[in-house]
Amino acid sequence: MFLFDYTIILLIPAIILTVYAQAKISGAYGRYSKMRSSSGATGADVARALLNENGLYDVQVEQVAGNLTDHYDPRTHVVRLSSGVYNSTSIAALAVAAHETGHAVQHADSYVPLKLRSAFVPVASFGSQAGPILILVGLFLPSISFLLDIGIYVFAFAVLFQIVTLPVEYNASNRALAFLGDSGIIKDTEEMTGARKMLSAAALTYVAAALTAILTLLRFVWIAQGRDD
Repeated sequence: MFLFDYTIILLIPAIILTVYAQAKISGAYGRYSKMRSSSGATGADVARALLNENGLYDVQVEQVAGNLTDHYDPRTHVVRLSSGVYNSTSIAALAVAAHETGHAVQHADSYVPLKLRSAFVPVASFGSQAGPILILVGLFLPSISFLLDIGIYVFAFAVLFQIVTLPVEYNASNRALAFLGDSGIIKDTEEMTGARKMLSAAALTYVAAALTAILTLLRFVWIAQGRDD
């Protein structure tokens, strides 16, 4: 059915980029998780130092289970780092910790793209789940084909969420790299290069997600036009 029709070719660039991005992040993490920082700082140390530098003494740093489950929770004002990041002195761990803490600093600064992304979360979550379902129903039940158009509009909010996510993630990485260099936690050029490559590889996954969302939306529009014709 429509999941396997010729319009699937529109998704090929996104599929290729996604595979490439996953390979890049896996390779970067595998390499730089073995490179230890000469400063001896752990991921937890980096997070706390970055928060203190910005006067965010009320934001806590906690350890959570899982692999790369690191995130900042704006509701509870907590930076949560996975065990492999919290206790590690690797370049990968320091980069991840600084990046996630960068989101806490964005939140404190009322960074506009972050506020937009947060506002989009409920409708984007609904759009990503309900949009494809409405489109399917509209395609196979001609009597209520108007649901196809509604599904496309609803799914568009999920696409906007992915687009707004890009500046949020790139800005957090830029903040992280600036702090790691200026604070002296990373002094060695090779270590800084590793942190930069680690965060660049991570950012590429968000680019792949955004491209996938955009091309999926265009595919839905193409299908809708084919139905009208």
